[in-house]
Amino acid sequence: MMKSKSSFVTQNPNSAPKADSSEAKLFKTPKRAALLPKPVAVLARPVALLPKPAALLLSASCAVGSLSQAWAMDLMLALRDASRQDSQLASAQAQLRAVQQRLPQAQSLFLPTVNASANYAQQWTEVNTNPSVNYTSQGLSLSLNQPVFRLANFSTLEQSKLAITQVEAVLAASQQDLALRVAQAYFEVLISQDALITLRSQERAINLQFESAKRNFEVGTATITDQQEAQARLDLTRASVAGAQNELQTKVANLTLLVGERPSRVFALEPKLVLPAPTPANEADWVSAARKSNFSVVQAQIGEEIAKREIDKQRAANYPNVDAVASSSASKGSSPFQPSSKIQNNSIGLQVSVPLYTGGAIAARIAEANALYDKSRQDAETARRAAEQGARSAFLSVNSLMAQAKALEEAEKSSALALESNELGYQVGVRINIDVLNALQQLTSTRRDLSKARYDALLTGLRLKAAAGSLTADDLRSVNAMLKAERPVDIPQDLSGTVFDVPVKVGQPLRGR
Repeated sequence: MMKSKSSFVTQNPNSAPKADSSEAKLFKTPKRAALLPKPVAVLARPVALLPKPAALLLSASCAVGSLSQAWAMDLMLALRDASRQDSQLASAQAQLRAVQQRLPQAQSLFLPTVNASANYAQQWTEVNTNPSVNYTSQGLSLSLNQPVFRLANFSTLEQSKLAITQVEAVLAASQQDLALRVAQAYFEVLISQDALITLRSQERAINLQFESAKRNFEVGTATITDQQEAQARLDLTRASVAGAQNELQTKVANLTLLVGERPSRVFALEPKLVLPAPTPANEADWVSAARKSNFSVVQAQIGEEIAKREIDKQRAANYPNVDAVASSSASKGSSPFQPSSKIQNNSIGLQVSVPLYTGGAIAARIAEANALYDKSRQDAETARRAAEQGARSAFLSVNSLMAQAKALEEAEKSSALALESNELGYQVGVRINIDVLNALQQLTSTRRDLSKARYDALLTGLRLKAAAGSLTADDLRSVNAMLKAERPVDIPQDLSGTVFDVPVKVGQPLRGR
């Protein structure tokens, strides 16, 4: 069975302070299931809990850190800043506020309407044999209409409640999407940083190898080919470094656009951190949860129910409408023909209207509503299949990426030992320069792939939770707790003496022969 609490990553209870109650209320969305009719309440039961995960995402992000620490941006601070300015989220919130007004509009259909009108007129009459005569007339009327029986109004009321619940699902999906976009942008910065760090380490190591080949050629212990090979590989590495620098600046710009300010420091994964596996480990559990709780599925299911209510609404047009009506009017005026008059009219009664013949319009609207209901049912099934496929794909991907990361960790060790062996062989004359350069290239490529696989595994794990409709702030906090290695956003050209000064291999730096 799926649990609402995240088990994909281990939660660190001290990773972030609790959200302030006022901030929690700011992002809290009202529950609608209690307002739904009984047949709909069962459908909307998971929907009533929709605001909770998404509200936790934002309220928790708002409670993390202080403005004075914004320069050192972790994942939760990035989410907090993004939630304050994201246009997609603001659009969904505005849509919810707009749709919430449908409920009082539907409720007003059961309440009386009262209209008042007044008139005042200045009149004159001209007769050939008499001078013109001026006189005035005044009038005031008041009318009341109280619906007694209008069957369609009940369907309209239910539809308005369902529409609010549906948009709450839209808002929750927008909040989850924002969390995923922030995590992706943040991880892309870290991946680009690792790629640039690795390439600059490679550049420094190749430069040492080039200097060694150059000295060996000068003393006659190596050919010009060794020097030229090292020079060519060094030039290619420098070109890759330039491309990696541009890639990093692009990713930082993307994160800045999302959160509103350029961070100066970020937090990365520790090298030896073991990534936890998704729980439950059974693919069928994730697929089942996605078919029921995915926000796209919830939206489609509520849309199906709204379409069903539309059929009832159109059928109600065949029934009579009964209204209680009352009116009162008073008029006063004077003229040459009637010096002064006051008239008071009052009436009260029931008004019944029955559609006898509408030219087939009602039948056509009923047929249209039935067709749209069939469409909504198929759309709901399409959403369930898409959610199922998304959850299955994310589950397989996260397990594949974790296996890749584990294999690449072993490959990194093997590549480092291979580089050391090739360097030793080059020093004793059993390996040539190109062997050392190839081993160095293999180690660099392995480290880049390892970094990407680790961050991609974390991001795919979050996407798996989102596909199942269970992504919460606890999941973001748990991932954020793994990011402990603080480092500046901008990578210096010379890594010597910095936090990025990681040896390119296990053992000593490259030595000349």
